[in-house]
Amino acid sequence: MFSFGKNTFKRTRGGVTPGHFKNTRDCATEQLPIPDTVRIPMAQHIGAPCQPTVKVGDTVAVGTVIGLGEGFMTAPIHASVSGKVKAIEDFIMPTSARCKAVVIAADKLQTPDESVTPPDVHDFESFIAAVKQSGLVGLGGAGFPTWIKLSPKNLDQVDTLIINGAECEPYLTSDYRECLESPDTVIEGVQLVKKYLNLQHCYIGIEKNKPEAIAILKEKVQGLDGIEIKELATRYPQGAEKVIISEITGRRVPMGKLPADVGVVVLNITSTSFIARYLRTGMPLVAKRVTVDGDCVKNPGNWLVPIGTAIADVAEACGGCDKDPAKILLGGPMMGTCVYADSYPVAKNTNGLLFFSADAAGQQRVLACMKCGRCASVCPMGLMPPQIYEANKVKDIAELTRLQVNACMECGCCSYICPSKRLVTQSMREAKATLRAAAAKKQ
Repeated sequence: MFSFGKNTFKRTRGGVTPGHFKNTRDCATEQLPIPDTVRIPMAQHIGAPCQPTVKVGDTVAVGTVIGLGEGFMTAPIHASVSGKVKAIEDFIMPTSARCKAVVIAADKLQTPDESVTPPDVHDFESFIAAVKQSGLVGLGGAGFPTWIKLSPKNLDQVDTLIINGAECEPYLTSDYRECLESPDTVIEGVQLVKKYLNLQHCYIGIEKNKPEAIAILKEKVQGLDGIEIKELATRYPQGAEKVIISEITGRRVPMGKLPADVGVVVLNITSTSFIARYLRTGMPLVAKRVTVDGDCVKNPGNWLVPIGTAIADVAEACGGCDKDPAKILLGGPMMGTCVYADSYPVAKNTNGLLFFSADAAGQQRVLACMKCGRCASVCPMGLMPPQIYEANKVKDIAELTRLQVNACMECGCCSYICPSKRLVTQSMREAKATLRAAAAKKQ
C-alpha cells in the first residue's frame, strides 16, 4: 500500500544501551493512600490548557469534570478525589508553561460521580466520543490526546495497530506491571481498537528484557487473528514512536508527518488497557500507575496514584527518603523532567518519580567538544548535533532548516554518549526553539 522510496524497509539506526535498573519489576502495584489535598493542573495534554469548570466551594466527586478546553487539541480533566474545591490558582508547570490549577480538599470517601457509567459504544463515532470523554492522553509520556490519534483523516489508509510496550527508559516498570497484572484487559483493549478502527493487523512490541511479559501476552493472543507479539532488541530509544514503527514494520515516518501517514496507529500499552477498562466502568482517567525509584527512596515500588497528588505525598507513602534528594525526576533519566520542589503534582502522563542523591546525580565537568562524532553515530534520526550547535550559535535559520533539527525527538542519546559530558540534547532543544521563534517572527 505504501511506498517511501529506497528507505521503506531500512531499520532505524543509532540508539544506546544504558543500564536497565528495573529494580521494581517484581513490585506489584499498590494503591497510594488518598492525600489530604490534590492540585490538578489544567495543562495535562499537548495543546492549549483547559479552563476550570468548577469554582471555589463546589463539591466534586471522583470523575467529575473540572476542566474543559476549546479547540481541537484537547481532552477533559476530571477530579481524582471526592471533596470540596479549595482554590483555583495560577500554576507554573515544570516546563515553565503557565496554567490554572484546581485544588481539592479530599474527604477521603472517594465517592464516584453520578455520571460515571459505561458509555454507549456501538460504532466508530461513539467509540471516539467515549475515548475523548474519558480524558485519556498518551500515558507513555507525550500527553497527545488519544481520541485524536485514533481518528486520523486518512483512516481508510491505516492498516496496522502497534501497541508500544517497549518501556525502554531505565528504572521505569509501570507498563511492565500492566502486562503482568492486567493482560486480559490489554488484549481486550487491542480488540476494541481493532474493531472500531477496522484494522487488520496488530503488533504488540516488547523489549526482550521482559520475558515474563512476552510469555504471558503470547499465551493470551493464541488463537486470535491479526494480533502478534513482536520481541524487540533491548536498545534505547526502542519505544520512541518513529523507532518502534520502523523496527516492527520497516516503514519510515518522514519529518513533519504522523504515523497515520504511513498507515500506522501507535498506542501505549497502558493506554490500550485503560480504553477497555473505561468502556466497562465509565470511570475516566483519574489515577496513574507510577514507578517510584532512585537511590534515595526507602521503599521503591509501583503505586496507583490519584492525579494531582504531590510528589512529597508519594515519597511519604514509600517510607520517605533516607538521603536528601539532589534531583527529582518526573519520568525516566533519559527524557524525564527535573523539578525543583516536591510540591509538584503527578499528572496524567507521569510514569515515574525518581529520587537521586548528589552522589548519583552530581554534575560532571563539561569539556570542549572533541569532534568525535559519537553523538551523530547514536542519533536515531541521523542528525548532526555538532553542526546544529554551530548553526544555532549564529542563528543560521537556513542551515538549521537544512540540518532538519526539528526531526530531533530529544531522546537524550547524544548527551548520554558524549565523552565531554556536553549538554547536547539541550543545545538541540534550543536550536528547535530558534526555528520556532524565527517562524513566529516571520508570521
